Amino acid sequence: MSKRRFRRRRVPVEPVELEITSLSHEGRGVAHIDGKVAFVDGALPHELVSASFVRRRGQFDELTAQEIKNPAPNRVTPRCQFASRCGGCSLQHMDAQSQIALKQSVLLEQLQHLAKLAPERFQLLPSLQAESFHYRRKARLAVRVVERKGGALVGFREKYSSFITDMDDCKVLVPEVAALIQPLRDLISQLQARYSIPQIEVAVGETRTAGVASNRVALVFRHLQALSPSDLSAFTEFARHHDLQLYLQPRGIESVHKLHPDDGEDRLQYFLPEFDLTMNFHPMDFTQVNADINRLIIHRALNLLELKANDVVLDLFCGLGNFTLPLATRCSQVIGVEGSVEMVKRGEENARLNKLSNTAFYAANLCESLSDKKWAAARFSKILLDPPRSGAIEIMEQIAQFQARKIVYISCNPATLARDSAVLIQHGYQLKSAGVMDMFPHTTHVESIAEFERLG
Repeated sequence: MSKRRFRRRRVPVEPVELEITSLSHEGRGVAHIDGKVAFVDGALPHELVSASFVRRRGQFDELTAQEIKNPAPNRVTPRCQFASRCGGCSLQHMDAQSQIALKQSVLLEQLQHLAKLAPERFQLLPSLQAESFHYRRKARLAVRVVERKGGALVGFREKYSSFITDMDDCKVLVPEVAALIQPLRDLISQLQARYSIPQIEVAVGETRTAGVASNRVALVFRHLQALSPSDLSAFTEFARHHDLQLYLQPRGIESVHKLHPDDGEDRLQYFLPEFDLTMNFHPMDFTQVNADINRLIIHRALNLLELKANDVVLDLFCGLGNFTLPLATRCSQVIGVEGSVEMVKRGEENARLNKLSNTAFYAANLCESLSDKKWAAARFSKILLDPPRSGAIEIMEQIAQFQARKIVYISCNPATLARDSAVLIQHGYQLKSAGVMDMFPHTTHVESIAEFERLG
């Protein structure tokens, strides 16, 4: 029997002229070529564009706009010169209000489609927005030495490619990190181990001196071979010169260790001024990338919960206590539950740091039954959950069985939010309000929040 050969569809070389009719969930212009759907990166509805093919698939083609012949009213000039190539952003050519409107439409469509929740059945919350540039405090930068480019490249990968964008600046990373891209390229290019450093984890904390806030940058270098004394010296000098915390990661995450400064401390901090809280975190911990939006979300979530002094609140997927501790300043008790034992320890550390005695943290697999957990026997008046992109479908029925008066669900994926909402509604809850928050400006990432109230 002969083996069937699968060949990549040949991509036409010549550009085509297309009329853009709408926008996809991914923020790409939608057009048609001989009846076949075409997604055009960098194009907006009602524009006539000249576009080049990137890929051809069975059901649709993918293209990128090369020339805009009649710009849409909501088109803006990207602030970043690399925006058309870099995969770190996809919507810089669209004004801020159009970006948030797109994200809101995605949320509403998913709620309508998956949970049968028409927009008139709940209150649409005002969108939360903050500064849309230089907001990003967490990132993973790819690294590769490309001799024809003169040495190392450091940055985000190109769109439709595994190549790294040839960039020396970034308009979404915080300024202190954006300013390091070219120095990092120079540093890695002269290392003996330059071919064995695939990535750099970036984490940015906050410091306060005489009441003035500033950023504190930590970089974690993954390296696949042992570092020579001269390389270690170069790393140390780089960190000293740029006033950085610098970590090395020779193997898995458990191998991460601090190289500079040699002070025994491996924590960064961020602040939640509304609650007078200081939050410790390790550079490899999960924290929200956008500090301003994070504070706004916490404020909104607590307002929606309508906390009373005698409330007992369950915080699921609690991480290091980002919501748990603010909740604890407004109610009787908070139980925080998280899958990671390390993050539970961090939550406990942050409770001690802030002298909060009405919190308890537990490690549990939140993709399995909660019925055998002692903490689950408590009576919770309110519940907050902030699951990963996959949502919380495995425990939604159990969450409903707690019969809390209010549930606030924070989501980074409107499709799983809508799916999980349907379960709550089947078990006697009503969606009271929902809205979006612009956690990742200039991307199609949709962060949203939903408020549920128990009927009867």
